[in-house]
Amino acid sequence: RQLVKDGVLQGYVLGSYSARKLGMQTTGNAGGNHNLIVQSGAHDFAGLLKQMGTGLLVTELLGSGINMVTGDYSRGAAGFWVENGVILHPVEEITIASNMADMLKMIVGIGSDVVIQGSKQVGSILIERMTVACE
Repeated sequence: RQLVKDGVLQGYVLGSYSARKLGMQTTGNAGGNHNLIVQSGAHDFAGLLKQMGTGLLVTELLGSGINMVTGDYSRGAAGFWVENGVILHPVEEITIASNMADMLKMIVGIGSDVVIQGSKQVGSILIERMTVACE
């Protein structure tokens, strides 16, 4: 079943507890999502970097920082600085932040470089804008 189609929410991933709290039916997902496949886009990884132009390529996330009530997202990260679609140098000890709803709205590309991690499959995701903090 599709959870999102053409940017519109089609369904939920709900265990018994969440379904009961929302007054909805369980979808049998008490242990989280399984067999989640995010449809890849037309660009490969290099194409996404070119589309990004200048920005941050996040390759590592640290900790867990999602407020499940507000959707606020803040995590430690590391990766590489990119200019004109070219990876220039590593960056570390940074924090990236946004709101989950805003992040979903700002997805501008999903790469064809699909990685399979357990029962999940997704390519690189290009998000238009997030807050980045560092010293």
